[in-house]
Amino acid sequence: MSAVRHHHAITLHEAVHASPTLGRLAELCRESGERLQAVFPLIPPAMRATVQAGPIEGETWCLLVQGAGSAAKLRQLLPLMRLRLAERGWGEVTIQIKVLAKSAP
Repeated sequence: MSAVRHHHAITLHEAVHASPTLGRLAELCRESGERLQAVFPLIPPAMRATVQAGPIEGETWCLLVQGAGSAAKLRQLLPLMRLRLAERGWGEVTIQIKVLAKSAP
């Protein structure tokens, strides 16, 4: 005698609410995007398209950037970014800048 399993598709929204792990991941993604929006006005307009919100791990938030030149400029802006995040209620945040690897053509 074999058991018959019926699988039904669930939405991503349902999966996130059913799993504490996925729910926490979704919350961190949302918060990372909010942090980027808070510091976005500090980033020169020509560079904004090269910057993405990255992961949050504890008190460390990562910004992902395309190109070493953009990364160097962002590093100069770190004190202002940390101040902006503190003003918006995120407290003492360590910001890491990671350069995205170029994909092969």
